[in-house]
Amino acid sequence: MSHNLTLAQNHAFDLARTLMVPVILFQADNEFGVMVASEYDGDQDAIVHEYDPWCPAH
Repeated sequence: MSHNLTLAQNHAFDLARTLMVPVILFQADNEFGVMVASEYDGDQDAIVHEYDPWCPAH
């Protein structure tokens, strides 16, 4: 978990590209976390962004 959004975003993008699977960046309280999208079963409103290595950035 990280308190820094920019750091969490960078790690999420790197993790998605390393594992080549979609990952979810989510917020819990005042912290941000990253996990594989298929494993996430938390609140949909807590999702900040989904990083998919197979879709180009817009």
